[in-house]
Amino acid sequence: MKNSQFKEKYGPYALVAGGSDGLGFAFAEAAAQRGLNLVLIARQAERLHAAAERLKAAYHVDVIAIAADMADFEQVKERISALSVSIGLLIYNAAYAPIGRFENTSEERLSLAVDVNVKAPLLLTKLLTEPMIAQKRGGIVLMSSLAGGQGSPNIATYAATKSFNAILAEGLWKELKPHGVDVVACCAGAILTPGYQKAEKIKPAPGTLEASEVAEQALNALGKGPIVIPGIVNKIGRFVLTRIMSRKAAIEIMSKNTGGLS
Repeated sequence: MKNSQFKEKYGPYALVAGGSDGLGFAFAEAAAQRGLNLVLIARQAERLHAAAERLKAAYHVDVIAIAADMADFEQVKERISALSVSIGLLIYNAAYAPIGRFENTSEERLSLAVDVNVKAPLLLTKLLTEPMIAQKRGGIVLMSSLAGGQGSPNIATYAATKSFNAILAEGLWKELKPHGVDVVACCAGAILTPGYQKAEKIKPAPGTLEASEVAEQALNALGKGPIVIPGIVNKIGRFVLTRIMSRKAAIEIMSKNTGGLS
């Protein structure tokens, strides 16, 4: 799709939740490269405003920065509702991942994962699709994960929330298509973000991609189907884990990758 067509279909503004760095910033760049103005939401105000200035200077688009915690949806809703711009694309990249054994994870951290990974994308999608439906155009990108294809020990709650986003996107893809609104879930594997590089002490996992590659493939998938899996290695891996292996075997494989996380 040409940039002019993309802007007409999904513009004039893209809202990127978790857009101050890493994959979220890559999504913001990819949208700006297509001519869309931006609304960025993230918790850390200093980092957020620095990202906004970089994007304005590089792509000459309008960038609205909203410092807010996606765990507080009422605050997020109030600030978005106060905007006087038309949002034609939602990219929900914000996430919280409680890592470690479930028995050692507090109720507070479990609740936070649900608020950020489930409640916020669900209600934000509801909020923004209403005007999209009225205008007969728009798009939704929900970040999922290969970890959500089966149980993933030591990140069990995170994986479950990512499964929710994939299933939600699949249902909404069918429901909203007649209204001209495209929905896709991006089921990504490991991504070379600053956080990943800091956490990993060993070489990147097979299929690890640059954040810019994931963002490009996700945006290019809008209108083509309900799920996109960036990278050929990840596509093969998901097929094997979900279509060939038994659930028990798939969980055992995931455990070898996630069981040592703490």
